[in-house]
Amino acid sequence: MSEIGLIAKKIGMTREFYRTGQSIPVTVLKIEKGRVINVIGENERGYKAVQLGFGKIKNSKLSKAMKGYFSKRNTEPKKRLKEFRVKDTEAYKIGNEFGLEVFKDIKFVDIKSRTIGKGFAGGMKRHNFSGLRATHGVSVSHRSHGSTGQRQDPGKVFKGKKMAGHMGDKIRTMQNIEIIKSDLENELLFIKGSIPGAKNTEVLVKKSIKNIAKLTTKEKVEALEKLKKVPEKKKK
Repeated sequence: MSEIGLIAKKIGMTREFYRTGQSIPVTVLKIEKGRVINVIGENERGYKAVQLGFGKIKNSKLSKAMKGYFSKRNTEPKKRLKEFRVKDTEAYKIGNEFGLEVFKDIKFVDIKSRTIGKGFAGGMKRHNFSGLRATHGVSVSHRSHGSTGQRQDPGKVFKGKKMAGHMGDKIRTMQNIEIIKSDLENELLFIKGSIPGAKNTEVLVKKSIKNIAKLTTKEKVEALEKLKKVPEKKKK
């Protein structure tokens, strides 16, 4: 069941304390339940996939085509549709719902979200340039990025040159993020460290695509506690 992913909302950050005194910063995600809207067979598109719907939306905000699409499958309208490729579609049926239990035995996940938009930024903020000198002839342009092109040949600025421009507001994926704990009752997922995006950002959570062999924080703490335990001396 871990082939599919879920959409979550970034609530904010807090920290988790362990018995060893270790403090781990965590990001709290509110997981949204996904409903199976369509099951795509290999005969249709050449691959097997499952289409999940997330979030509520009013009927008045739907187009006629989308109203017909949802009514044909006898499901309530969903705000966002997401398709996930799967190896086997037998475990999925239209109308089934999946929540946080999808990540029950998973230790590491991949997170996909949109970064915070910074607007138009200069070379120093956007690319960490040092800027020009503060004295000796430099006037008004202390924070500028300096020369950008060449001479008459080639006589242009090459594509991809680091310059001032729009910063942030881009889709970014972070891989191999550890799941610290999960709260099934409140549909909350606590993941290690920070992730891109502001509060209330929509986040896509999927099982880590890479096979990770490293120990989790919980496993490390348990290993430390075992080492600290000293066997009691036999009483005479």
